[in-house]
Amino acid sequence: MNLINYLKRAKREGWAVGQFNVSNLETMKAVVAASEKEKSPVIVGTSEGESSFLGLKEAVALVKVFKEKGVSLFLHLDHGKTFDYIKKAVDAGYDSVHFDGSKLPLKENISITKKVMAYCKKRGVQVEGEVGSIGGSSTVLKEIPKLSLTEAKEAERFVKETKVDSLAVSVGNFHGVSSSGNPEIDFLRLKEISKAVKDTPLVLHGGSGIPGQSIKKAIGLGMSKVNVNTDLRVAYTETLRDVLKSGEIVPYKYMPRVIAKVQKIVEDKITLFQSKNKI
Repeated sequence: MNLINYLKRAKREGWAVGQFNVSNLETMKAVVAASEKEKSPVIVGTSEGESSFLGLKEAVALVKVFKEKGVSLFLHLDHGKTFDYIKKAVDAGYDSVHFDGSKLPLKENISITKKVMAYCKKRGVQVEGEVGSIGGSSTVLKEIPKLSLTEAKEAERFVKETKVDSLAVSVGNFHGVSSSGNPEIDFLRLKEISKAVKDTPLVLHGGSGIPGQSIKKAIGLGMSKVNVNTDLRVAYTETLRDVLKSGEIVPYKYMPRVIAKVQKIVEDKITLFQSKNKI
């Protein structure tokens, strides 16, 4: 199945597809290994920064090789800010793109998203839109960022006019994890948005900092895709720091421990999202 079919199936059946962001081969190997072990479809995400570091064409080539294992693996551009960069990702071979026009006036957001849709649909690429600004960044934050929650009426208008395949919304979630507390999901707002956009799969950004029970409840209210990045970065970095204390200098000897740690995080998220054995 293609990605949009998975997302629609997940929405119907009450589970979610996990998106796991990567910026190097090791993290991608961990995500693929978890997908293979758990028989779960997964999305490999790269932000503009991550894809600039890894390389758009390089990311496509790696995913193509891993797909030969028989896993349901999809490559997604996360938070594409301009049409030009999205075009580069599509031309390189990405399966899916996210246009983040959330900080633009709604009318301008709709206009650019429609342009993105027109380009992508001719090439069989799925498009994720965004209404309402999801704050934070994929790191450890000192305080909870200011949020601009999605209005149900604006989400309804956006989906109706753009016909996006999926929609990222702001309902109290934010990128990163904060020592000041966990995100407080506005489930009433989420329920209103889900009703307004009907069959359009919703996307929950900031899956690292949200408690498991809140994620489960959000999935039950229409979230069909959950993004995870910070948890993987923390696991990777902390484990790498730990293994390097041994004095080992051979990467292929110390990196397996790092990969295994990240893989375990992905496996736990797959269990939480209930996407296991969905291939």
